[in-house]
Amino acid sequence: FSGSDFGTCFHVNSGVALKILKLNLQCIFMEIENKLFLGDCEEELKLIPENTVDLIFTSPPYADQRKNSYGGVLPADYVEWFIPKTAEFLRVLKPTGTFVLNIKEKVIDGERSTYVMELILAMRKQGWLWTEEFIWHKKNCYPGKWPNRFRDAWERLLQFNKTKKFNMYQEEVMVPMGDWAKTRLNNLSETDKRRDESNVGSGFGKNISNWLARDKAFPANVLHLATECNNKKHSATFPEGLPEWFIKLFSQEGDVILDPFMGSGTTNIVANRMLRNSIGVEIEPKYYELVKEQLPSNELYLIEKEAEYATL
Repeated sequence: FSGSDFGTCFHVNSGVALKILKLNLQCIFMEIENKLFLGDCEEELKLIPENTVDLIFTSPPYADQRKNSYGGVLPADYVEWFIPKTAEFLRVLKPTGTFVLNIKEKVIDGERSTYVMELILAMRKQGWLWTEEFIWHKKNCYPGKWPNRFRDAWERLLQFNKTKKFNMYQEEVMVPMGDWAKTRLNNLSETDKRRDESNVGSGFGKNISNWLARDKAFPANVLHLATECNNKKHSATFPEGLPEWFIKLFSQEGDVILDPFMGSGTTNIVANRMLRNSIGVEIEPKYYELVKEQLPSNELYLIEKEAEYATL
């Protein structure tokens, strides 16, 4: 197909082909693999070669929760339980890769548990860099009333890396500038037209005039997403928009995405849709079979690429 004036591109899956005829296109084959493992990720990941994963995105069972499906791990035992698993994550992740961990501590006897902070410190000793912390704001969190706190409307997404130089595609998650730009950028002061250095001596500065004529900006580290999701057969699902945003930010088509606590397979399903290879590990047979029914082991795509030559 490459080099043809007429390109025919289609997605092949179970004998069904969607055919699209376009002018002046090149088409290339891309095979997307989905590898699913049944078992404990601490053991199953030993089958994966080192330095092969581009992004790990997962939400493990939180401490002392999901007892019916995962047995529950006490907060006091959580770090000891989790650290051997992160050792395998560290091994399979590429030096340019990223690990995003969705986790939230619970309240015990009227006080927040510290196991998440203890886990961060233990992972740093293990060799991880704690690079960033994102917040998932749940726009439709459940209402309620407690004597000494308000309703929980957010969760952490902790970013860890092996090195300070990792792949990050910030342009893929840019957002519209917003209405503020219409007024703020129309009334620039003299200070706005030059680099204004921070008064605290941090070395940071800003030049507001650089944003003239731009229609997009880089986002903040707070994601506003509702908790609705398509799959209701798992006890702890998150919305597809959550892994989708991080997959855009930290990977490209053809990269490898790993969810070592696969659950209902949201991360893997989204990764497959976004033309990423995926690896999923799940210890519960019923959830493993659920995902296996939805995801083929291989899918073959023909990808449209604009030709680099001109048409007469």
